[in-house]
Amino acid sequence: MDPWRSGSLQATRALALAFHDAADLLIRPVDAVRWFKLSVLCLLLGGGTPSAAFNWGLGLLPGDIGFREFVGRVRETVIAHVSLIAVVAFAAASLFVGILYLRSIFRFALVDAIAQREVRIRSSLRRTRRSGRSYFRWLLGIVAGITSLLLSGGILVYPHLRAAAAVGLHSLSFWVMLVGVLVVDILIGLVVALVIVLTDDFVVPIMYAEGLALLAAWAKLLPKLRSEPRAFAVYVLLRFTVALLTSVVTLFLLFPILLGLFSGAIISGALVVLVLHFFGVFWSWNPLTGALTVAGLAMLISLVLAVLSVVAMPAQVFIQDFGICFIAARFSSVQDVLQTPTRGRTQFSDTAG
Repeated sequence: MDPWRSGSLQATRALALAFHDAADLLIRPVDAVRWFKLSVLCLLLGGGTPSAAFNWGLGLLPGDIGFREFVGRVRETVIAHVSLIAVVAFAAASLFVGILYLRSIFRFALVDAIAQREVRIRSSLRRTRRSGRSYFRWLLGIVAGITSLLLSGGILVYPHLRAAAAVGLHSLSFWVMLVGVLVVDILIGLVVALVIVLTDDFVVPIMYAEGLALLAAWAKLLPKLRSEPRAFAVYVLLRFTVALLTSVVTLFLLFPILLGLFSGAIISGALVVLVLHFFGVFWSWNPLTGALTVAGLAMLISLVLAVLSVVAMPAQVFIQDFGICFIAARFSSVQDVLQTPTRGRTQFSDTAG
């Protein structure tokens, strides 16, 4: 059989099996508690479809509230004080590291929920804490290393780019260097994204099944990648297609919901301003109105995140299940921890081996 056709069949069978497994977990039967737990898990994992709704939503707020002026004054205050810049930078870095940590440990909770067919977040985190921390350290090292590499490259290239720009924007060397920098950045981003996808989809299930550290699990995966490059290439292409299609469907479902949420928020804000004007009170920024605004935005953001997590959760479960089904055909240890060794999974394992 042609290797490409064989790889396509293996990936397609894994996709079909993942679809049935995800459907069994989510809708056979529908369990509201399970949906809630999985939605919370995917939200903490970083689930949810990015949306530009925040930008146009806040932009439609009544101009006389002065929201833009308030944000501008805050920005100017921060820029004018070095200590505030340091505090903001530290807070941003801490938030980013915290998000990476949550992403790492809750990835194993999602794999555990799919493998065990039930969602027990607390007990799952206790069992997989060591593996999650191993993943977190690796992910933090990757991010730090890539950031340092890009910054170092930018520092080295900047003087030459500036000198080429001084000659004029019509300089051939300027455009060659600029395009070269962009191509290198894109290639590095694609490589990093591919490595993280392979880690999430394959390495994490191996770590979960065998209790290995991340590098040890990667060492077990690499021989499979070398022996079946076409099958894994087909999987990556199919996985990208599935992720794209599920994102489109998710955004299609989210649009009317988010439109309603932001329209309601805008109408509520406008009504508050109009009522205050009716009683002769004009909106002005002070500690009370600032606190009310923060509370309202926090409530709105909470509702949006809840909607994002609920709507996007099935796609998260389906894609992770796809990776588990594909790698289970190559690692008996992964197949052994699955609680539903259905006839389809067994047949797939026999044909893929």
